[in-house]
Amino acid sequence: MKYKGLILIVIVALAAAAILFLPETKVYKEIATIGSPAPNFQLKDSNGTVWKLSDLRGKVVFINFWATWCTVCKAEMAYKESLFKKMQGKPFQMLGILFKDDPRNLISYFRNIDVSLPTLLSPDDEAAALFGITGVPETFIIDKNGIIREKLVGPRQWDSPEHISMIEKWL
Repeated sequence: MKYKGLILIVIVALAAAAILFLPETKVYKEIATIGSPAPNFQLKDSNGTVWKLSDLRGKVVFINFWATWCTVCKAEMAYKESLFKKMQGKPFQMLGILFKDDPRNLISYFRNIDVSLPTLLSPDDEAAALFGITGVPETFIIDKNGIIREKLVGPRQWDSPEHISMIEKWL
């Protein structure tokens, strides 16, 4: 029992050290939901161009989280590419955001798959945390005022009349 005070001091010291020296964990107060403002981000694409979501106000923005290792993402890419081409000249911007993937994989991926839409890189998948991503593919449609209007989980045939109509209602 004579060491009880010493043990207590050691426990308090360890707890204080843990609080001071453990890496900070970011806590996101809100995860993106339909009808709420989209969380702003500033990310570089695979070519080094900086994209800031707030700079795209006035356009409908299509954000698709995907990965090179995802087989359904690969199958979906041709439909996204077709949609990208069909929407040229309209106030519309498509962005892909790489999720849980190594950006170095993009070099060989782009050699084998036709991808015109910008692919953004999010270190530590911070953008995915802001949007509450649980897997890929997940897609958000953001209106001209920066409000999330659609959240679609899973692959889609993006160039279908149904999906084009869904997007165009926000233009």
